[in-house]
Amino acid sequence: MRKRFIGIFALAFTLFTSPLAKAEDGSKLWLRSEQQQDSSIKDKSRTPGGAIATEELRKSWKGVPITLTISKDKVLTTEDGYKIENNGNKITLKSRSGNGLIYGCFHLLRLQECGESLPIQDIVENPTYPLRLLNHWDNLDGTIERGYAGHSLWLWDELPGKVSPRYIEYARANASIGINGTVINNVNASPRILSTEYIEKVKALADIFRPYGIKVFLSVNFASPMSLGGLPTADPLDAKVAEWWKKKCDEIYKSIPDFGGFLVKANSEGQPGPGDYGRSHSQGANMLADAIAPHGGIVMWRSFVYSADDADRAKQAYEEFKPLDGKFRDNIILQVKNGPIDFQPREPYSPLFTAIESTGLMAELQVTQEYLGHSNHVAYLATMWEEFFDEIKGVELKGVAGVANIGDATNWCGSDFAQANWYAFGRMAWNPKLTPKEIAEEWVQQTFTHNEKAVNNIVDMMMESREAVVNYMMPLGLHHQFAWGHHYGPEPWCVIQGGRPDWMPSYYHKADTLGLGFDRTSQGSNAVAQYPDKLASQLDNINTCPEKYLLWFHHTPWTHTMKNGRTLWDELCHKYDEGVVTVRQMQNKWTEAMTEVDEERAQGVSKKLDIQLKDAIWWKDACILYFQTFSKMPIPRDIEPTQHKLEQLKKVQLGITNYECPTPELLDSKR
Repeated sequence: MRKRFIGIFALAFTLFTSPLAKAEDGSKLWLRSEQQQDSSIKDKSRTPGGAIATEELRKSWKGVPITLTISKDKVLTTEDGYKIENNGNKITLKSRSGNGLIYGCFHLLRLQECGESLPIQDIVENPTYPLRLLNHWDNLDGTIERGYAGHSLWLWDELPGKVSPRYIEYARANASIGINGTVINNVNASPRILSTEYIEKVKALADIFRPYGIKVFLSVNFASPMSLGGLPTADPLDAKVAEWWKKKCDEIYKSIPDFGGFLVKANSEGQPGPGDYGRSHSQGANMLADAIAPHGGIVMWRSFVYSADDADRAKQAYEEFKPLDGKFRDNIILQVKNGPIDFQPREPYSPLFTAIESTGLMAELQVTQEYLGHSNHVAYLATMWEEFFDEIKGVELKGVAGVANIGDATNWCGSDFAQANWYAFGRMAWNPKLTPKEIAEEWVQQTFTHNEKAVNNIVDMMMESREAVVNYMMPLGLHHQFAWGHHYGPEPWCVIQGGRPDWMPSYYHKADTLGLGFDRTSQGSNAVAQYPDKLASQLDNINTCPEKYLLWFHHTPWTHTMKNGRTLWDELCHKYDEGVVTVRQMQNKWTEAMTEVDEERAQGVSKKLDIQLKDAIWWKDACILYFQTFSKMPIPRDIEPTQHKLEQLKKVQLGITNYECPTPELLDSKR
């Protein structure tokens, strides 16, 4: 843990030594500082952001006087950057903009709440990426695709006349971690979002978010000129289609002058796009880019495309977009998922990141845990994102987008620990060099407790949680072994009559009597060739391929000798068992720490961990027993015996509706 506060703040810092006396519901997120109204704060900036920063500091700052000012200091290389000058008996907070003053103010409050002293030298912060966005998959009917925290925050029926106080709290929380944009609707977009009625509703949200430095963006349906404009086509080379989009952009910017731009999912999973008219992605994107360019807007074009053909799905985005590199307008950014499949618990990076050289790129990460136990499992994703940023080191990105895990649940995210991923996304989007442990320590101290032993236990639990999920779900490079549709439980045997092969687990695991895994080597689909030569050579060789990606790139014999001397089969079984064991250790660490946490949240987390353990055993048993039908090898004696029968597990029909998570008791009913 980093150094405890001793220094210049000279504040009466109160540790929560008896937290059980005060119940909490998680609604305050990590912004739980005690409020007071006697801080000496001067705002010389005369900006809306400066006014917000001043208000925040006056409410919660317990240290020396602070002066906020606009500055052109050369160390401030971006509009959002800030400088904190420590002059001993006072602090000067400088930025080139009001937004930067907001970020600097929350930096000071974060230091205070984490009990740390300011260093003697000045603090200078400039964000790594100019675009730091949340992508909401919220629908206009209030549902959220892959949302596990209730319904949408956006009460469309009430807007624009009535605004929820949660909109300001949402903006405040995002500003506190450096997020500066939000795409407020689903990428599977309804054309109605561009109607005049809804533009006025969006304006109401934009007006609330603007003072906090947050721009609004919209996901758009490529066929909107047909649905809203009555045109017979959405062909991007049709002059009337282009004119419709230009007029629509004029209308949007008249209401929302700082509108950020469009996010587009086109010709993917049934969504309309330029391919419907024989046009390329670049032709479709360029038409939109030309329409929005006069207003300073951007187009974020998603590269998540794949078709139901015989090609390796992991290769298809590269094959479609690499030939188009350099053909996109300057105000177009390709938004690329971190991995080549779809937000799996572990994936190698998408080869587009090192293949695209002449087009702007941004990374798309998933904060909501679609494939990691939804809001039932503790899975701290900063360790996943660290792995991704390390793999693409040296690649220039225009921004980072995170698929949000936020809903109208009291605790915002469906579980208290899911809040950590929202927090960590913002912090890493600002600075990907921050370590997951540093971020976890910040979040725990601001969210739960300052008790050192409890903080250490909770941080340890978080740091091992994502690897535990990988192990009990899909170790050694396995991927997409989920139940149909909802992606919650295991179903490696799944076969849906008439279903697409690439939506079936068997497409990815390729289990047979010889071995397990997808052959993406030069002798197989040759997906390795999409990576830089040195890495491709490493991945192509079964003896040099990192074992965490072994089954992603190699159909590996059951008897293959792993680096630790075990056979693949024995190592696979041990990895599943390690996942279960780690969840038990997480439970023990939480039991020790929870005495320092208010009872409501302490018990809530305990219940989630109980579910996670049952689910981990479910995953372990289902996968080991199923893959054993191919390997014909005995389960190692030094792991915990399975608790279920394979035929019982195959009968489980979760029947998820409205993305509600199942309960493990469904398993018990099938025993």
